[in-house]
Amino acid sequence: MERKIRNSAKALIIKDGRMLAMKQDDNDEVIYILPGGSQNAGETLTDAVKREVAEEIGIDVEPLSLEFVIEGVYGEALHRVDFVFLCEYIGLMDQDSSILPSDENQVEYEWLEIKNINELPLFPAKLRKQIIRLVDGEKTVMYLGNEEDDDLNS
Repeated sequence: MERKIRNSAKALIIKDGRMLAMKQDDNDEVIYILPGGSQNAGETLTDAVKREVAEEIGIDVEPLSLEFVIEGVYGEALHRVDFVFLCEYIGLMDQDSSILPSDENQVEYEWLEIKNINELPLFPAKLRKQIIRLVDGEKTVMYLGNEEDDDLNS
């Protein structure tokens, strides 16, 4: 059976030196991921990231710029392509801002200190140094390749 490709729109939300991340329980191990999810047919990536963040954590964001593209080529049923948008935090939506039941592994969301993300289990790991570089105003790499390849992680 041929594997399908799935586009995923992710939000990098930065405020006061911190970034918003989804805390997940992955087989009794805590990991963090960026909020976001699958793009629907007929939906732009920016609309997808706004919808997914609203559904997952009940906040309103405005996508500002596409910053990173990273792929999950192996290990999943789908070949995943993540488009990571730097987003402006607009605020809480009218609905309950607690975690919505979109993913059974989601525990909560947390504002992580960006200066510490190299020490945290933020996945894909290749994003860690690039996010720090972005915040520090340094040159970043937009296309990070496959998340399992380590050549662009430094």
